[in-house]
Amino acid sequence: MMIDLPEIITHPLVKAALVEDLGRRGDITSQAVVPAESLAQFSIVARAEGVVCGLELARQSFALIDSNLKFKIYQNDGDIIPANTVLAQVTGNARAILAAERTALNFLTHLSGIATTTHELQTLIAPTGALLTCTRKTLPGLRAIQKYAVRMGGGRNHRMGLDDAILIKDNHIALAGGDIALTLRQAKAYAGHLIAIEVEVDTLEQLRRVLDVGVDLVLLDNMSVEELRTAVSWCRGQCQTEASGNLRPDTLLAAAQTGVDFLAMGYLTHSARYLDIGLDYQ
Repeated sequence: MMIDLPEIITHPLVKAALVEDLGRRGDITSQAVVPAESLAQFSIVARAEGVVCGLELARQSFALIDSNLKFKIYQNDGDIIPANTVLAQVTGNARAILAAERTALNFLTHLSGIATTTHELQTLIAPTGALLTCTRKTLPGLRAIQKYAVRMGGGRNHRMGLDDAILIKDNHIALAGGDIALTLRQAKAYAGHLIAIEVEVDTLEQLRRVLDVGVDLVLLDNMSVEELRTAVSWCRGQCQTEASGNLRPDTLLAAAQTGVDFLAMGYLTHSARYLDIGLDYQ
């Protein structure tokens, strides 16, 4: 079941996906070969082990096609399941089930893939104490559910949008006059006491200037492992640290072992594999 996303957020996404798939005439294959009153029962089965995510979107996919379909859920989003696990069962008009099948499975396979990838990578770095976060590198329109999938996999969300927190990057500094310390002071004056401020730095010299002014969090971008260790030692007791920049599964652990608090990884949403899930006729 969906844990923390209200239907007002998910319903438009499901409806848009169904409209896209049904086109102008609906499922003409099923209309051609499946009797109109045919009843059927199908199981949604995870064919590979992983972390389940997206069951509520799958339920909505079937319900929007035919509200009389019965959808029984056997697992919960966030559950770690072995291969060949039955996630849910849908019963009712066969044409309606087939019309919603691909939309339901698209949400499930994609979101479960993100959750599974996040779980695997967070487990990898768990002994270091570092926490994995996603980024804003999400598919347009799907950010809320992709970031939800990260949470279901045990990761954390970075900014949901540009209005969440102040994150000062190179372009901001350049357009504000080129002085990183002055840019940070301007941001502090704007933010007040409720908005967090993070500054991206590419070099240790930039970090030194930021620490002189003070900040909540520094984003250590594209630094080597040696530079990350030095940066973390400088920041200890002053601010939290976050590594970013081309982090991949094969480089993640080395970065985590430097002592950074967070690792921002766009890979979680833009490159996660899908989890193999199918709809089996019974």
